[in-house]
Amino acid sequence: MQSVIEQTRTALQTADRILIGAGAGMGVDSGLPDFRGNEGFWKAYPPFKESGLSFQDLANPRWFDVDSPRAWGFYGHRLNLYRETQPHAGFTRLLQFLRSQRKDFFVFTSNVDGHFQRAGYPIERMVECHGSIHHLQCIVDCENEIWENDCEIEVDESFRAGGTLPSCPKCELLARPNILMFGDFGWNASRSTEQEKRFQSWLTASTVPITALEFGAGTAIPSVRMECEAHSDTLIRVNPRESDGHPGTISIPLGAREAIERIVSF
Repeated sequence: MQSVIEQTRTALQTADRILIGAGAGMGVDSGLPDFRGNEGFWKAYPPFKESGLSFQDLANPRWFDVDSPRAWGFYGHRLNLYRETQPHAGFTRLLQFLRSQRKDFFVFTSNVDGHFQRAGYPIERMVECHGSIHHLQCIVDCENEIWENDCEIEVDESFRAGGTLPSCPKCELLARPNILMFGDFGWNASRSTEQEKRFQSWLTASTVPITALEFGAGTAIPSVRMECEAHSDTLIRVNPRESDGHPGTISIPLGAREAIERIVSF
């Protein structure tokens, strides 16, 4: 392992442009639940085990139409959890390294928790490809608008929301998180599209090779893995379970926080 860490340090020290990729595994060390498989999801949400509902079942926009307290119970709990949880120290340690070494970097993440922003990463250097729970949109996208989510959601022990649910300020219909869900044809992608445009500009602004440093991105929904593979000349994949990659990949089978602490401790 030490030789791999040394190889990684050398790759990052000599890199001028770094793409930071992050999947759900990036947040596990902050104390966020691991939804890997139904058992992991049901451990975090026991009431849904009784009804046999998986993460994919619940992360579906149809619930906002058929059972809005259940929909906002699920997403309201996640919103409260993300607000209450502090990003682990690895976020800050990595940013300190990037800034101290004057690295040109961009973040591509499938996470909707907003923890990169809270740790100080500039939003103009970030793609949240699945949206953000900290932003809302109208359930029917009446004015094609997205606004910040400053709502307080009350969630009971059965993960159902009570009180007044978020509503659209224009048409007063129900509001929903600006998150790309499963089977979602109503997601307003304009915010993420603007982020994608900035990312593409960054990619094409220079011919200098890119080193991708990828954390906790799995194969079930491989958005982050595909981006890091497609746009890197050197790929460093940090994942305790799925760290393998194409030939030449630097594979680090560790959690994100431990890997960062070992990699940038120079």
